[in-house]
Amino acid sequence: MKNKTKPDFGYFIKEGLMGIKLHGLMSFAAVTVIAACLLIISTFGLVAYNIDLLIDGLASQNEIAVFVDETLTREQAVAMQAAIEAIDNVEDVTFVPKEEAFENYLETMGEDAYIMEDLREDNPLRDEYRVVMKDVSRHDETVEAIRGLEGVGGTNSEKEISDRLIQIRSVVNAVSYALMALLGAVSVFIIANTVKLAMFARREEISIMKMVGATNGFIRAPFVIEGTALGLMGGLLAFFAEWGVYNYITEKLVASSGIFTMVGFEQIWAGLLPILVVTAMIIGVIGSTWTIRKFLKV
Repeated sequence: MKNKTKPDFGYFIKEGLMGIKLHGLMSFAAVTVIAACLLIISTFGLVAYNIDLLIDGLASQNEIAVFVDETLTREQAVAMQAAIEAIDNVEDVTFVPKEEAFENYLETMGEDAYIMEDLREDNPLRDEYRVVMKDVSRHDETVEAIRGLEGVGGTNSEKEISDRLIQIRSVVNAVSYALMALLGAVSVFIIANTVKLAMFARREEISIMKMVGATNGFIRAPFVIEGTALGLMGGLLAFFAEWGVYNYITEKLVASSGIFTMVGFEQIWAGLLPILVVTAMIIGVIGSTWTIRKFLKV
């Protein structure tokens, strides 16, 4: 006699999709809520990503000026570069001869540069290095390590800028994580209730299946597929909605403000699509599994 509880993937898919059809309104609500939650999360995440790129760009401009001791010769000053580059948190090092530094200073003075012309032959500036850090949060230890090198006559840096950049990044990350946790929980709750309705409607069928020896796994599979399918649809809907929202933000809001620029959607969609779809499917699986586990214990 053929075992009626033998796993049949086609049967599981058919039953799972039937559950979506039978509870059309609740299924629609589940897909919509998942898409809305993922849309909010992804929109804020992409804005945070662009802000992070902006912060990285600003951080690369937050240089440490390292002044060479005036008692050193030019050859000794140039030789210091290897020691500075060897410091762990140093990203880039640029040597600026005092002659170049003097010319740069004259440029900043504009029309008043003639006032300093008499000092050209007796340049009061010193050779210096411009140091860019890998991680601005390690500003203090990097400056301390540079000051400990032989031949360093002093340093100058805008620590306040580094601290502000770190604060902005921390706030953006904290809000992103909070939104992900909150909206992810909402999505799981909606999926769980959708599957619960499907199980309640089929409670007599499930009871009969258990009586004839069907395993929990056999009973569980269609509902897991239902939750996964709802998540898949929600993820795809969120992706296409994000496409429109992101382009609107980029073209209508950010570009017109002139404050900063955002990367084009064509540069990020390939990475965003699998993230949204897989996340939505995981939410669907978690929501359905959670409900089924509680139901089968009854």
